[in-house]
Amino acid sequence: MTQSYTTPLTPRGLSSIAPPPPWHYSGDFLVVEFWADPIAVANTLPAGLTVDSASPGHASAVFVDWQFTGENDELLDPARYQYREFFILLDALHEGQPVSYCPYIFVDNDSALMRGLIQGFPKRLGAVHQTRTFSAPSRAAAQVEPGARFAATASTAGQRIARGEVQLQHKIDDVSKLGFGARPLINLRHFPRLATGQHNDPAVHELVVSVMDNPNIVDAWAGEGNLVFPQAEGEEVSDLAPTRVGAGFRASMSYTVTDLKALPNATIER
Repeated sequence: MTQSYTTPLTPRGLSSIAPPPPWHYSGDFLVVEFWADPIAVANTLPAGLTVDSASPGHASAVFVDWQFTGENDELLDPARYQYREFFILLDALHEGQPVSYCPYIFVDNDSALMRGLIQGFPKRLGAVHQTRTFSAPSRAAAQVEPGARFAATASTAGQRIARGEVQLQHKIDDVSKLGFGARPLINLRHFPRLATGQHNDPAVHELVVSVMDNPNIVDAWAGEGNLVFPQAEGEEVSDLAPTRVGAGFRASMSYTVTDLKALPNATIER
């Protein structure tokens, strides 16, 4: 009998792409808030979500350097369970309630990609890098202090799709002022069928709420943000290119995932 949680389903489960929950995450974030064309945002949102008229076009670009573990010391296998990620969060409404929605997300690790798809994140492979800090002072180690600059880039299929930069100005004691993570995160779980005549009848198509247990944000800083989404052949991220850029943030965050909530009352058109 298989012991696997995800494919491949093997006798001992060691080859499974992702281990079973609970999933524990710790990472360093670089976030830049921005405003995109509200029409482009509306065209990107799935049925059941609408543009938030109180913050039309408002969004966040997020770069993260992650470390992951399950219940079997997966953090001691860094080649499998360290990864970097870039994603966009759009302000939206669901039945009049403020939410955020992730239309694009890129990651450099197949286990992270599988865990994301299970949760409804539309993950694709990419390359993501960001400025790191280290304890030993050096010009090569950006220090978390006023005036320090942190940058991040994302690319996919050999093309750059995003570059962000934050110049730190002051520490944030009240992390609720970050804005990022203040709204429930809605994802779209979608898995199509290949059978003839059923291509437009997906096996799975549902809006879900991301559930994060014990979220903890520390060492949060705010500053000046800068963000560009270069045009790339075969990509649509630049359709959400910033018309205006707001604040930038740097913080460390941890949380655990054990659950997912479907939205049974959502209006979803196929």
